[in-house]
Amino acid sequence: MNIDEIIENFSYLDDWEDRYRYLIELGRTLAPLAEAAHNEANKVLGCASQVWLETRVDRSGPGEPILTFVADSDAHIVRGLLAVILALYSDMTPSKILATDAEALFQDLGLSAHLTRQRTNGVRSMVERIKREARRAAEAKVERKRRTLVPSELVILEDHHPANE
Repeated sequence: MNIDEIIENFSYLDDWEDRYRYLIELGRTLAPLAEAAHNEANKVLGCASQVWLETRVDRSGPGEPILTFVADSDAHIVRGLLAVILALYSDMTPSKILATDAEALFQDLGLSAHLTRQRTNGVRSMVERIKREARRAAEAKVERKRRTLVPSELVILEDHHPANE
């Protein structure tokens, strides 16, 4: 399910109990995370529940890489929150991920007002992890590009200091 469908479905739900049930339903739609991916490296720190986030980076295209996320949690409501977050950020380029504001979406959906401080901190940790992965993928692309330059493409700039003028 994409983020636009989720937003539309939330617009039909007036009370929090219905939204809560919908979040749990969304959590059931998450793609399964392989058992081997339930490891310390994928664990999201800062969440009260157990949360694992696996990042897949596709560099096969000519432009920016595409990041895809697969996640899991041991809590039903958190799985639902993950479904919203993954719909928002998955299959995007690092620059789009970094420009996307999950906090605004959670405000618009009315989720922020109903999440405990602990869950809000957990959501923040999940989003920060995704954005950190996006920055890492963007930096790796720049580094790979630097390594593929041939000597004729390198430009050596003179050491220029205003004091020498």
